[in-house]
Amino acid sequence: MGTAVITGAGRGIGSAIAQRLAEDGFDIVINDINSDTSIKSAGEIAGKCRAFGVKAECFFADVSKYSECEKMVSDIKNSFGSIDVLVNNAGITRDGLMVRMSEENYDLVIAINQKSVFNMMKLVGAVMMKQKSGRIINISSVVGLYGNKGQVNYSASKAAIVGMTKSAAKELGSRGITVNAVAPGFIRSDMTDSLSSEQKKLMLDSVAMKRYGDACEIAGAVSFLAGKDSSYITGQVIEISGGLVM
Repeated sequence: MGTAVITGAGRGIGSAIAQRLAEDGFDIVINDINSDTSIKSAGEIAGKCRAFGVKAECFFADVSKYSECEKMVSDIKNSFGSIDVLVNNAGITRDGLMVRMSEENYDLVIAINQKSVFNMMKLVGAVMMKQKSGRIINISSVVGLYGNKGQVNYSASKAAIVGMTKSAAKELGSRGITVNAVAPGFIRSDMTDSLSSEQKKLMLDSVAMKRYGDACEIAGAVSFLAGKDSSYITGQVIEISGGLVM
């Protein structure tokens, strides 16, 4: 099948994507930041991926920093030989009302959520261009499509990913590379589990299906976009939100 690189894959949606692509037969590169917590969790996910009979390794780098991405991509190429799928999933939130938001929290979210996508698409795109094949899947958000109170920084980063996806699709399409995005809605996580019943009801009242999504449902869409059945799909954004906005 080839090699799939997933950024921010030590937990949450990224870990679900890594395991699903391993199940599909891809060798897996799990990227996360270099911290004690990330090293432990990424190692556990790598073990789960290997259970599917594929090669899985962890590469620790801050993907908001170009130099660290450059070294990581070189090391991955040397270790795995090819990079056939790139999933740009790394992301953080630093929520707050715009007039109270610090410049630091704005810049940090943009760097990790959006600059990282540029870094990895540029570097991995060059590898894929030589191969004349590849799949790039960027994880955006419904917040990047519709906005959300208290998330000007996050909305900006995720909206930028949509524009970057469409531009890169036009640049890379002639080399056999597809570039698409997935925009999750309210996905069950540690954060949503900690909400009060009133907060959960308020969120779910706006969702047609009246439930949270699951990380495995995002992973299923990524699996499709990484596979042969999506070979003529590029520059698209697939919203997975249970009918949040229609």
